[in-house]
Amino acid sequence: MYPPELVKPMREDLTAVGFEELHTVEAVEQALAKNGTTLVVVNSVCGCAAANARPGARMSLQNAKTPDHLVTVFAGVDREATDKARAHMVPFPPSSPSMALFKDGELVHMLERHHIEGRPAEVIADNLRDAYNSFC
Repeated sequence: MYPPELVKPMREDLTAVGFEELHTVEAVEQALAKNGTTLVVVNSVCGCAAANARPGARMSLQNAKTPDHLVTVFAGVDREATDKARAHMVPFPPSSPSMALFKDGELVHMLERHHIEGRPAEVIADNLRDAYNSFC
């Protein structure tokens, strides 16, 4: 578990642009049961989350089509909520950071850590925008 003061700015990277933090299993289940599209970002303290994932997620929202719902869980902090979100991402193995787009509760697009690590935030944003344009 990471100290709250350490992860606070990392959480705010996403909440400042409209992401809702999910801290419990119940919150994850409620979020993924909603109709429409939901982007789930599995946040992390790692460097690729700071340099690539969070900036890419923020930039992706500069698009005509965006998900109806934006949510995030924090790996290594909100363990049960993260595990529940990852259970909905099967068959993809757990990774953080990662991003998943759901439509009416069904996984329709996935970005695993290996799609994020070493790639510029702009490439990640473009990947997500393509998914939004297809599914949102």
